Amino acid sequence: MLLIYTHIITNRNKYIFNLIFKDTLGVDFELTSDAEVFRNYSEPKLSYTTNQLDDELFFLSRPLLFETGIIEQNISVFDYNANKVFYATGKPSVLPFDVFAASFYLVSRYEEYLPHIRDEHDRFHPKDSLAFTNGFLNKPVVNIWILWLKELIQNKYPEFIFPQKKYNFISTIDIDNAYAYLEKGLTRSLGGYLKSLFNFNMPEIVERTRVLLGWQKDPYDSYDFQLSMIRKYKLESIYFFLLGDYGENDKNLPIESAKFRTLIKMLGDYAQIGIHPSYGSNKSKEQLKKEVERLSKVLHREVTKSRQHFLKLTLPETYRNLINLDITDDYTMGFASQIGFRASICTPFNFYDLDMELETKLKIHPFAVMEGTLKYELKIDAEDALKKIKPLIDEVKAVNGQFISLWHNDTLSDQKLWVGWQSVYTGMVEYASS
Repeated sequence: MLLIYTHIITNRNKYIFNLIFKDTLGVDFELTSDAEVFRNYSEPKLSYTTNQLDDELFFLSRPLLFETGIIEQNISVFDYNANKVFYATGKPSVLPFDVFAASFYLVSRYEEYLPHIRDEHDRFHPKDSLAFTNGFLNKPVVNIWILWLKELIQNKYPEFIFPQKKYNFISTIDIDNAYAYLEKGLTRSLGGYLKSLFNFNMPEIVERTRVLLGWQKDPYDSYDFQLSMIRKYKLESIYFFLLGDYGENDKNLPIESAKFRTLIKMLGDYAQIGIHPSYGSNKSKEQLKKEVERLSKVLHREVTKSRQHFLKLTLPETYRNLINLDITDDYTMGFASQIGFRASICTPFNFYDLDMELETKLKIHPFAVMEGTLKYELKIDAEDALKKIKPLIDEVKAVNGQFISLWHNDTLSDQKLWVGWQSVYTGMVEYASS
């Protein structure tokens, strides 16, 4: 048992100790603020305070984990062990920075509570993040720091045993629009024909007609390919279905479509299913509740997983709304316009509500790459995409973390704008699964 001393036990330091030692390193520990109990303890121990008490591993603490409320932080990033760190401490601390405060700042998404300019979809922009501006967005630095902690403890207490952690890969696919032409109803189909006619897009008119007559497969129907990948690589997969009411940014099929419901159930036989809360639900708790209930009714079971459409995430409101509907796991933590690690970590972690100053039971699963980010935001061609994806996988493997990818059914069609991207997905899965 590892004993940790800190002069004041707070919700913040309890949270980060739990994340680092219990959830990530898999070891039991106890917290104490009793100096005498700590001094008399003869087994492995460390202190997180302002002055060393004994011959323990001593980590000098900065104020963040003993504060309440959200205030502007004075952060200066510097290099240590070929990585970026901040909250400098200096000697005699065993690390020259406050690893616990720095980890909490990044994982709690503290900076997203501070005043900032939001993008056109009301999202926090990656260019405002500490990780992007200091060049470590593509590194899960919190996991790297945790391995430094593990090494320090092992060197000091060789008899202390850490369980072996394993890397894993999860393929996630968002179904924003299950079919390009099928099941759209008369009004939307006629509207599609008129739009194509207005744009003189005869090939699209021909394609729509052939699909509706059953002479050609719908271009967004890449599900046979997806299932073949699941079987071949024994993929752990999750599908997120958009079930919102039709709107400018929500254009999936109506839940009344029997073919759509059958698709959801069929994919649920091979993978986990989650809700993809619509763009319109982000400001409406009632709409979110309706969508979760729709999916639950189709599946005949409780819905516990989610990912926000357009990755719309406002802290803490978005997560509070999910918690109120008994969502236990969310997969939204990532940026739409940059690849990498939004929370600087590649293992699941519980959401800490900074406004309420408490750890919640909502588990956050960060993803590292979305295909749309590569193509539309970073202007990466299919031929070069794996050069961007593989280094992220390598980073996650190096720390025995969890690599999560985000794709869409239409991008796996290998048609039109997405020619060549099916091969990118295949290459990513092969590399991530090896």
